[in-house]
Amino acid sequence: MPTRPHSPAAGAQAVSAGSADLIDASHQRSLKYGIAAADEPDFSSPARHVLHEAIEENRFLFQHAAPVMETLYDQIVNTHSMVLLTSARGMVLHSLGDPDFLEKASRVALTPGMDWSERGKGTNAIGTALTEEEALTVHGNQHYLDANKFLTCSCSPIFDPYGQVIGALDVTGDHRSYHQHTLALVRMSAQMIENHMFADIFPKAIRLHFHSRSEFLGTLVEGIAVFSPEGRFLSANRSAQFQFGLSFAALKTHTFQSLFGMPIGALIDLFAGALPAPKQLVMHNGVSVWCRVKIKNPSAWTPPVVSPAVAAPAPAPAFSRKPHFSSLQYLNTGDPQVAAVIHKVRMVAGKDIPVMILGETGTGKDLLAQAIHGDSPRAGQPFVSVNCASIPETLIESELFGYEEGAFTGARKKGAIGKIAQAHGGTLFLDEIGDMPKHLQARLLRVLQERKVSPLGAGKEVDVDVAVVCATHKNLKDMIARGDFREDLYYRLNGLVVRLPALRERTDFETVVQKILQTLCTQGENIQIAPEVMALFKRYAWPGNFRQLHNLLRTAVVMVGCEGSITTEHLPDDFVEELKLDRQAAPTAPLPGPATPTAAGPDAPAATGAPESRGEAFRLQDVALAAMAEALRQHKGNVSAAAKALGVSRNTIYRKKDQLPADLLR
Repeated sequence: MPTRPHSPAAGAQAVSAGSADLIDASHQRSLKYGIAAADEPDFSSPARHVLHEAIEENRFLFQHAAPVMETLYDQIVNTHSMVLLTSARGMVLHSLGDPDFLEKASRVALTPGMDWSERGKGTNAIGTALTEEEALTVHGNQHYLDANKFLTCSCSPIFDPYGQVIGALDVTGDHRSYHQHTLALVRMSAQMIENHMFADIFPKAIRLHFHSRSEFLGTLVEGIAVFSPEGRFLSANRSAQFQFGLSFAALKTHTFQSLFGMPIGALIDLFAGALPAPKQLVMHNGVSVWCRVKIKNPSAWTPPVVSPAVAAPAPAPAFSRKPHFSSLQYLNTGDPQVAAVIHKVRMVAGKDIPVMILGETGTGKDLLAQAIHGDSPRAGQPFVSVNCASIPETLIESELFGYEEGAFTGARKKGAIGKIAQAHGGTLFLDEIGDMPKHLQARLLRVLQERKVSPLGAGKEVDVDVAVVCATHKNLKDMIARGDFREDLYYRLNGLVVRLPALRERTDFETVVQKILQTLCTQGENIQIAPEVMALFKRYAWPGNFRQLHNLLRTAVVMVGCEGSITTEHLPDDFVEELKLDRQAAPTAPLPGPATPTAAGPDAPAATGAPESRGEAFRLQDVALAAMAEALRQHKGNVSAAAKALGVSRNTIYRKKDQLPADLLR
């Protein structure tokens, strides 16, 4: 994030004043990429499923940005402009705009699915803002490609609550209708998206909202800082950084006590009560601010354990101790398979034994990893997650190991600390470890064995102390047999191997649904699930597991409100279509209704009293996939024709793409 975030109005002036240097540097990079100014626009769009996968990968960003994009577009409608959302790599995910200008934009491939990084399009607001991590405007002739010089684009990067660029928000229009205040509007909208993200992340954190003027609490310009129950700094929005006078990186070395001169426990006591009024606190720089505190799970608070390296000089007073909240226990909702997993990981807690979590995509492997960290002696130290599948192969080495200044073309000034070093003293979670490139597996093995890491371009090694948890949905032993995964690394990582059951295999389905509803709405206990809907849920195979269930319930909650009953009319159309396809493919399957007990046998539920056998869901799923495959064969891979023949949407078929033969999806 920027070191000193500007107010929206000041930001527009500040970036404009320094934009010439940014544009010049971008033009130099464009030359090095081998792009010629006379190059024609690249219209080679990726396959539809690539855009769909990118939207799924960026769903957290998309769900928070979409409403803000609508509001932003309302403010610029009929100005020959459009609003765009992109991924952190510059792919356009979504756009809204005036029809006449959308048509013009399509002539230069400014459409969803297209790459607008600097490497792909040269100097442009999206690519350059993402590269520089600064909001800026690229006006007319400042574009590198001649084809784009009829545009004026104002773009701001969007930072996630961890301080990393997660995407970009852009307003593009005809250069003749350029307005100098557009950039300020874009910056404000990007900040609004960032602020919205804080509500859905850090579920057990303490969120402090503050400003020097009380009337600005609850507005876009309020500062938001997030702390762990022990008082460790977790995150801060742009306004908070500005008020602290510290960058995001600098704030990582602080605690609540070092920033406000009081223990986190005193803050909890200060805001005890149902609806406490705003209180005044004094920051480390002597500035007095008005504050409100939001604690999503106040009963989980335990007395602070502050690292001596960052503790304030004065000793903290004693506070009445409350029972420790177990992160692992929160995941134990009654399923015997999950209970067995929790029992095993508790046995090795704090024993320096690596844990490998197996399970399908969406079964909660990341949540289990965080719970393992939360219940370990390292709980007060960093938990650093690395998704080996989502980081481009060209970047994963620098992301993991870090790099020194000048280590490679495009490296940031002063270099960057790698994820492994960031996790020093805490837990390193390697998600989708099966997707780690083979040439990096040897380096990772050496780090784990010697407890030292060498950043790219550095001539020295750095000591690291990390607990390792990894996860995968792949069969690593099969990968070893094929030569795709190192056997020595496998045996270094699998100190304890546990497998999380798929959602369709669990016996605590109704409890899981209720817990999810409670996270989606503070009155979650007042939301009912209609019996026929619950019956549908129990029969469904849930190929996306908890991620799919969470997204479906979130949509239903928005439609029904925090009080009411979720019926089939509140379910997404594609989900209903899948159920319809199941019934078409298996007309003899029983209609939704009360579960019928099955005779004990090899396929019986894992525990007595299970809602119903998941075998039926498997059979329905297999028949539905067979129907899709046959329709695609009949229509020679034409997804639209196959979907029409089956009476479902194309998205329904694309959602099953990983389970269908690749040659059928064209």
